Amino acid sequence: MEAAEYFSKDFEWEELKAEVENDSSFRFHLLPFQPPNRPSQTATEDDSAAWKRFHIRHSSGKFFKERRYLLKEFPELVSRGECSKVLEVGCGNGSTALPILRGNEHIIVYACDCSSETLERAEGIIDAATSASVRHRFHTFYCDFSIVGFPKWLACHTCQEVFLQKQQSFLSDVKESNGSYFNDSCPPEESGCCIGGVDFVTLIFTLSAVPFQRMPTSIKECFSVLKPGGMLLFRDYGLYDMTMLRFESDQRVGFREYMRSDGTRSYFFCLDTIRDLFAGAGFIEKSMRRVWVHGKFQKPM
Repeated sequence: MEAAEYFSKDFEWEELKAEVENDSSFRFHLLPFQPPNRPSQTATEDDSAAWKRFHIRHSSGKFFKERRYLLKEFPELVSRGECSKVLEVGCGNGSTALPILRGNEHIIVYACDCSSETLERAEGIIDAATSASVRHRFHTFYCDFSIVGFPKWLACHTCQEVFLQKQQSFLSDVKESNGSYFNDSCPPEESGCCIGGVDFVTLIFTLSAVPFQRMPTSIKECFSVLKPGGMLLFRDYGLYDMTMLRFESDQRVGFREYMRSDGTRSYFFCLDTIRDLFAGAGFIEKSMRRVWVHGKFQKPM
């Protein structure tokens, strides 16, 4: 049954934590890290260039894996009505945008990436996999949000000021209703200067690729373009994931932060770090009490 492949929690994380922390071969992952002296400008240029090279190397269709599980994990993307807008950050080859576009015929996806080659590839994949009625709801733009922030056509200064004014009343509404709140379902664009913000921001295996010191500013950028009550949907690498444990000690570039041989990096999050980062940007955590059963069963030979 395909749905069983969408969820991967078939073990207790606390047991994995104990196993890793008691294994001497993994001890270097837990040690404090002393960063080398390196100019921040050079590091920034290296990070962007590495991901551009990565996307060029993996431009073939074989690397594309549509993330069909997203609509099960984030059903809000399907239930939201007309005029809803999604900002997909770090869209890659379109593996996140495609199921969203297919799952909600009223949703518009604005997708950005730091690689123009990748954006062209995403457009090609969306064109090949969907009809014209879907393609016109997919808009790409070049942006490295961790360095330059988002363009003001997403949410102009005036709109962002209005968002901040509404924030306190939004927080009050959430506490009273214990649910999501969105402003008018189809708000007018402000004199055509911007699209009026977005209802959703998706960060799907994107934030871990951003250097840790740039994460707080990057998340604040996402916060700034969300409408009051809008949601940021997040999925990324967790602490002690097998990908983390495969890194060697000389690939560490920070605490829980690693760099591959091609120059791309990955950070591995614990829950406290995630909560601190998003709360620091102004977000509140939405509780989701969901329980999954996951297994693999083989017929005897």
